Amino acid sequence: MNIALTLTFTDWWSLFLHFISLSLLAVGGAITTAPDIHRYLVDEQHWLTDTQFTSSIALAQGAPGPNVMFVALMGWNVGLNAGGGLAAGWPAISLALLGVVVTMVGIMIPSCTLTFVATQWAHRNRELRAVKAFKAGMAPIVIALLIATGWLLTGSHEHPALDWPLWALTAVTTVVVWKTKTHLLVLLGLGALLGGMGWI
Repeated sequence: MNIALTLTFTDWWSLFLHFISLSLLAVGGAITTAPDIHRYLVDEQHWLTDTQFTSSIALAQGAPGPNVMFVALMGWNVGLNAGGGLAAGWPAISLALLGVVVTMVGIMIPSCTLTFVATQWAHRNRELRAVKAFKAGMAPIVIALLIATGWLLTGSHEHPALDWPLWALTAVTTVVVWKTKTHLLVLLGLGALLGGMGWI
């Protein structure tokens, strides 16, 4: 389901600047910025629906390649909504491609530049106590951001309190990932199977 909206140059610029700022907060990968992306695109701007948001993440996570592709899908959906949906033809597809470029360039350029510079410096100074402390301190932050993303994705259904099978599956999957070496594709496949059978 598409949203009918019109984006001005200022809106596109704001989208770009927002993803630039998120890029510098993407500790542990772009997926950790999902809660703020949801706040901005769904709750604040209303440029995406909850379904488009969760579908973008699910499709990118299930597809081969880097998980940052969910950002491209969100940009695609924002542009597609601005163009009136796929039924509007090439003008809508052009805006969807613009959305991909705006969001991906915004999320990639600052973090890639910072990562390159910081990695070079940290490698040269790896024996410093501050560098070791920084690396050790980042682990809990990454874990907390991933938990927040999982909570957002799990709770984004229309009736989260009634979706006890979804909550149970989330809890079981968390334990399996934590305690075993089960490949994530196996878990994704099982989740898709349960969803296809209508159990989740």
